[in-house]
Amino acid sequence: MQYEGNILKMTTELASPVHYKLPVGDQLVDMNALIGKNIKMQFDGRINCISCGKQTKTSFGQGFCYNCLQTAPEASESIMRPELSKSHFGMARDMEWAEKHDLIDHYVYLAVSSELKVGVTRNHQVPTRWIDQGASFAIKIAKTPNRHIAGVIEVFLKDHFTDKTNWRAMLKNEVLQDFDLPAEKKKVMDLLPAELRKYAEPDDEVIAIDYPVEKYPEKITSLGFDKQPVIEGTLTGIKGQYLILDENNVLNMRKHNGYFIRLEV
Repeated sequence: MQYEGNILKMTTELASPVHYKLPVGDQLVDMNALIGKNIKMQFDGRINCISCGKQTKTSFGQGFCYNCLQTAPEASESIMRPELSKSHFGMARDMEWAEKHDLIDHYVYLAVSSELKVGVTRNHQVPTRWIDQGASFAIKIAKTPNRHIAGVIEVFLKDHFTDKTNWRAMLKNEVLQDFDLPAEKKKVMDLLPAELRKYAEPDDEVIAIDYPVEKYPEKITSLGFDKQPVIEGTLTGIKGQYLILDENNVLNMRKHNGYFIRLEV
């Protein structure tokens, strides 16, 4: 079986385990069905910007050409640093886009991948954001009416929690300790000043996420199409946006947004 086209990050559905599909051109490939099978992916050197569609020699910011990296609203600095969003002041690269993506409800959350981290996501990205990060457990701690306020809360909590995922430990399924997320959430509320505490999310449900992995790697060898245009091996699992192959090889699919590949099973 063969598929061909530009790829995007895998779509996800919260199930037990998470159900992954890889967009390849106009097709969605059921990746869970390929676990345990040998797959071969070949990159022909073509990359198309995921914003404007133009061909680019180099991909910036997980899928953009250089021009779109500088101008596209979905590549603005507030994507990585929500506190920098100014859309609530009517200032953005594209206000129509901002109204749909920044000026909507956002959640601040705690998640466990290898350690406890704080993060921000749009309301419609729950639980996608947690899955993409490879989190095993997550809990909402605050709900805000825009991206900026969520970012302010996150920045405040960075003094107490990391905001980064240790992707190597996540892929090896190394969780540093057991966390009582409702108790950790209570600690957060005690840390926040009153003007931010008013955004506290009353829902204390802990979401547990199970991934389709037959075997976690003991060591990590990161592969990429830029250095290795042909990647082949037995798919042993999927976690976050990573394919886990035999011989401890892993491939970050999100990093290769817009790459034109041929997938053979």
